[in-house]
Amino acid sequence: MGNPVERIRRWQDEHIAVRHDLHAHPELGFEEHRTARIVAERLAALGIEHHTGVGKTGIVAVVRGRSTASGRSVGLRADMDALPMQEDNTFAHKSRYDGRMHGCGHDGHTTMLLAAARYLAETRAFDGTVTLIFQPGEEGYAGGRAMIEDGLFERFPADQVYALHNWPGLPVGKIAVRPGPMMAAADRITIDIEGKGGHGAHPHQAVDPVLVAGHVITAAQSIVARNVSPIDTAVVSLCALHAGHPGAMSVIPRTAQLVGTVRTFRTATQDMIEKRLGELVASIAAAFGASAKLTYERVYPATINSTQEALFAADVAGSVVGRENVVHDLDPSMGSEDFSFMLQRRPGAYARLGQGGGGAGPTCFLHDSRYDFNDSVIPIGAGYLAALAERAMPLAGKG
Repeated sequence: MGNPVERIRRWQDEHIAVRHDLHAHPELGFEEHRTARIVAERLAALGIEHHTGVGKTGIVAVVRGRSTASGRSVGLRADMDALPMQEDNTFAHKSRYDGRMHGCGHDGHTTMLLAAARYLAETRAFDGTVTLIFQPGEEGYAGGRAMIEDGLFERFPADQVYALHNWPGLPVGKIAVRPGPMMAAADRITIDIEGKGGHGAHPHQAVDPVLVAGHVITAAQSIVARNVSPIDTAVVSLCALHAGHPGAMSVIPRTAQLVGTVRTFRTATQDMIEKRLGELVASIAAAFGASAKLTYERVYPATINSTQEALFAADVAGSVVGRENVVHDLDPSMGSEDFSFMLQRRPGAYARLGQGGGGAGPTCFLHDSRYDFNDSVIPIGAGYLAALAERAMPLAGKG
């Protein structure tokens, strides 16, 4: 079985044009109407069966192999949405919209899956069905969950599911994949503190919620330091404090609010942190004569690769980029990813594709205002995705 990369590389100029067009027209979660139209038009031009409006603005395409006698199916997923941030690049394909940018490379992910779709539709060198999932709303909108709730896996079968994300921290030509955790669960925490307002010159007549907030901020860090096992990993970050008014220097406010995030890999650790944080918040507030309420929202679960599929993905990656270029020990990220919802329903693997500096230089990482997807990795990523399908569902005599 040959390497798909070389065939896909022949179409590179066309794919770069698509990627640049998507980059110039970024759309936020569940607003990817133009992006979805471009994807649908390209799939239609290739004669590929596709279905729109799955999970609001998502698209699912179906490519059947020369044979489907095996009854097997593989899902390949790419995210399509952009970020609400200002782009500071100056190249011709920079965002045309203020406050919107493809700062995470989803324009590249979409292009790679389109390239893989073209290759698979032209060759069909597999025995089974490939489900190509163009997902909306990854950046905080849980678009993966929306597609699942819209019957994704009931309507479009997938025995296994795979995804690929560009990673500026890896050199071009490297692919990283491993069994177990790849990305952390992401939870949102909101702590509302109520005290008693008063004059800053007479604090004894008030109950200062800002003072309570300060003690909560400090105590929250004790959870990871003293309640999480040293061989486990967790993050508790309180990132915003809202209280009072900058123009009212002598007014003790009645309320204060803290907002932050918790990141974990294990559900048991997640449960413990929610419990301990609630206990700390209530007890600290009570100690100062105030009251406080914790709102704990579980936004995305952890992205956990199943062992067999991760080892298979690493083997496929080796056939595409060379075994010496497969990274098996890249540390999991405390960032989050809603591909996790799909991995809760189907075995599969999430991999990272090396793309070098990703824009302005080696320090330009994801979500940077000067980030740009590296076009040179389009054939590599597309080839890897296509090879996953071919290797998972080999034609008789070609396995």
